[in-house]
Amino acid sequence: MLSENAKKEISKEISKFPEKKAALLPALHIAQKEQGWISKETMEEIASIIEIKPIEVMEVVSFYTMFNMNPVGRYHLQVCTNLSCSLLNSRHMLNHLQDKLGIKTGETTKDNKFTLSTVECLGSCGTAPMMQVNDEFHENLTKQKIDTILESLK
Repeated sequence: MLSENAKKEISKEISKFPEKKAALLPALHIAQKEQGWISKETMEEIASIIEIKPIEVMEVVSFYTMFNMNPVGRYHLQVCTNLSCSLLNSRHMLNHLQDKLGIKTGETTKDNKFTLSTVECLGSCGTAPMMQVNDEFHENLTKQKIDTILESLK
């Protein structure tokens, strides 16, 4: 369930738009910021607040990789696997992360510190390969850069 504070923030967002439905993305960001992910119950609650069908919320949440439909670790590592990143060895970077963390793509470490995901595109083709850690971009990745990033997060 969303907190009263989150509901107030969503109401404030709704007031910025001529139609309530236009506040869906901001509402989802508010919910995820508060809870770390967006559960089915949260989707239903947002649908009720915005006065749309729950399936409409689910369609948006399932479309955008920035929304998590399952709990994630403290650090969500998202490796871009689009063409530019793939041509510049993003798969090697992904394999290195899997080896270092001891998890596969889509898994979370036992201590709930790291979740590893792949994403189709993070819009950083000129600085590929890259990954996003929570809201921060890390570009021109090498195995050494990955090791430094992981060390800084421990």
